[in-house]
Formats: sequence, structure tokens, C-alpha cells
Amino acid sequence: MLHQLYPSVPHHYSYELNKDMQFAAAHYVPAEEAGKCRNMHGHTYFANITIAGDTLDSAGFLVNFSILKRLIHDRFDHSVLNSDTVSFSDKRPDRFPTTEVVARTICEIVQDYLDRTENRPRCLQVYLRETPTSYCLYRPKAVISND
Repeated sequence: MLHQLYPSVPHHYSYELNKDMQFAAAHYVPAEEAGKCRNMHGHTYFANITIAGDTLDSAGFLVNFSILKRLIHDRFDHSVLNSDTVSFSDKRPDRFPTTEVVARTICEIVQDYLDRTENRPRCLQVYLRETPTSYCLYRPKAVISND
């Protein structure tokens, strides 16, 4: 894979991990304003997930790369995103499978997993490229820790 530079997230953590992956998926955007995107069509999405933290787990990982692949690639690859009614909705615009919502959803899925780990790292950013000329960057609002 070619080296790619992504916008960086300033943070105070000791470790930063980035995972690149691709997945092919179809979708449609059920809104009149979506134009041609109202029709079912597909993309080869390219995602980069940025995770950071101060503590490694018992295996010496911030998070195991294979877990990230299982969480995202294995869930979305060769799927119709609209069929994943846990993540997306044809009735709520904030859950239509647009690039923005897919990026946010990836972050939510990853963070949900990370919140259940002993070392509790943070998903700081999801970069999601839908086409060679279009991408979205999602960064969740900072969470204040009581640690």
C-alpha cells in the first residue's frame, strides 16, 4: 500500500495507532436532495482509523489490528449498508448511510469496543474516502475523563 498522509489530531497520549482498510459496499441515500445517489450504487471505501492511549493491554497492544479489521471490514465488506438497520436508517437523516454518517458510525463501533477494554484507548479520528476525489473526516468531541 502506498504511504498516505492523513490530517493529524493533536493529542496528549503516548501512543497513536492508525489502521488502514478497504471495504466494498453498496448504498443509497433516501433523500430527494441526494440526486443520483438516491439510486443503489457501490463504492470501494478506504478507511483510516486513528486510536490513541497511554496504556497498552496485556499483549502489549493499544488495540490489536485484527480486531479493528473484524469490527469494520468484516461487518461492512460486500454488504448493502442500508440493510444494516442497527447502524443505518432509511427514515432518519442522521442515520442515512452518507459518507459522513458511515465515518461517524465506524468511530462509534470502534469506540464501543474500546470502552470495554481494560486500557480504554480513544478513537480520535476516522478518515473515510468514498471516491478518489471525495472523503470525510470525523472526529468525535473530546471526552472528559474522570481517571
